[in-house]
Amino acid sequence: MADRTEAVSGDDAALSVRGLTVDLPKGMERTHAVENISFDLKRGQILCIIGESGSGKSVTANTIMGLLPKLIPVSSGAIHLDGTAIIGAPAKKLRGLRGRVVSMIFQDPLSALNPLMTVGEQITEVLTAHGVGTKASRRKRAIELLTEVGLPDPELMYYQYPFRLSGGQRQRVMIAMALALEPTVLIADEPTTALDVTTQAQILKLIRDIQRRKGMSVMFITHDFGVVAEIADSVVVMEKGRVVEQGSAEQVLKSPTHPYTQRLIAAVPHLTGKNRAVQEKASNETILKVEGLSKTYRSGSALFGSQRIVSAVKDVSFDLAAGRTLGVVGESGSGKSSLGRLLIKLQDSDGGRILFEGRDIAKLSESQFRPLRPRIQMIFQDPFASLNPRSTIGQILTVGPVAHGMPYAQAREEARALLAHVGLDAGAFGRYPHEFSGGQRQRIGIARALMFKPKLLIADEAVSALDVSIQAQILKLLDQIQRETGVSMIFITHDLRVASQICDEIAVMQKGRIVEHGPPSQIFLNPQSAYTRELVAAIPGERPRDTRPIAVNS
Repeated sequence: MADRTEAVSGDDAALSVRGLTVDLPKGMERTHAVENISFDLKRGQILCIIGESGSGKSVTANTIMGLLPKLIPVSSGAIHLDGTAIIGAPAKKLRGLRGRVVSMIFQDPLSALNPLMTVGEQITEVLTAHGVGTKASRRKRAIELLTEVGLPDPELMYYQYPFRLSGGQRQRVMIAMALALEPTVLIADEPTTALDVTTQAQILKLIRDIQRRKGMSVMFITHDFGVVAEIADSVVVMEKGRVVEQGSAEQVLKSPTHPYTQRLIAAVPHLTGKNRAVQEKASNETILKVEGLSKTYRSGSALFGSQRIVSAVKDVSFDLAAGRTLGVVGESGSGKSSLGRLLIKLQDSDGGRILFEGRDIAKLSESQFRPLRPRIQMIFQDPFASLNPRSTIGQILTVGPVAHGMPYAQAREEARALLAHVGLDAGAFGRYPHEFSGGQRQRIGIARALMFKPKLLIADEAVSALDVSIQAQILKLLDQIQRETGVSMIFITHDLRVASQICDEIAVMQKGRIVEHGPPSQIFLNPQSAYTRELVAAIPGERPRDTRPIAVNS
């Protein structure tokens, strides 16, 4: 393995970084965003840069692209891109390199794509900016790219707007834009983090196939070791702005030498294929019984024949016992989140029953349901969006209970106790959401839900955006809370590895229906549905730890 801070030099490097240091503004928790980092990306290879949030991965990528804000300047070091020095290069020269020599795929394609321009316009804009071809040849090239990245009906897709596409389709559009001028180096910044397992597998295969076919060099930024195992030739591990380990993928994955790398690998959730031990406070009492639940969305005009009807939830039925966790898994658009919103009555169902503690809450009006709302709480996917940025954490935690009649002094005391319980210090009470990390904000979201002492928690993708180490902490915290309080949980996720860690039962959803329901041992080791088998097979770098073969039914 190469030295931890010195990269292997050579003429075969498409990208070479040497002694790079990028400063942070004064008053931040550390002095440098990245400090004295060195590595090479060899021609025709895929280099994965892995580390937690704040490790400097994206800052490194933006420095290479020449996209750093003036607030965080490069203080030392050198970057050579296909032999060209880019640190200190004029802006005009950097613009000439972007797209032609180096391109970037961003993490969130919906934010990166212009909502007011069609897909075709955004791809041809790249070609136009570099003076490539005529209007007709640029359109032809855009359709070729849309075809190459596997989008359906490229001629029609050319005229679509980003909001009409799925997450996986938007990511394919971003890849098409990045490939427009066939760059030497492709930088992919967490391009699969928010995608479900099958779409993630498709995007990884697409990037790998294109890289091999065109002989490109790819710098792939991720916090998922499953992705690393799937595609990486070499790996750079970053912690708090420094490179702590680098080497071949096999060396880093199988024989990590640095304690930080070892901790990251140990924190990765694995598909166990084993049933979860029954919690002490679990019982056979049914706390939630769902019967024939349905929800249909309608858009457009029926009068003009343009109405679109989508059955988000179709005839869904299941039981949940007290103190148990039901995992709801499936691809984006499978109806998981719609089901969660129906259960907590953020939306009304079109049909079916939701029996909570024996009472059908599906038909209750908002005023009738309000006294029951504290007993059913939700942990949201994005804690930053769900926390009021103008309120202190103390206000966020106490406002609900006080509105439901709890004296403020009692609410304040319980809020402080809960903050300590979820691992936050007493000072958190008076601080604002922006002063916390993503993992800390998720802990605050959990504390807010627990303020009401609920009987049912609905966690909607509660750990999907978190680093593996923070994810492991939150999963452990939820498990501890369930053991101590006996709360029941609906755990919605697209990550089957996470579901296998924390769920007693798994319900697999496809196109609004539950296509399979059973314990983890059945779902992951002997799936009966072809769709479930596809989901399990698509998990990057992972097979069930149980050695029994997965039965494939014809």
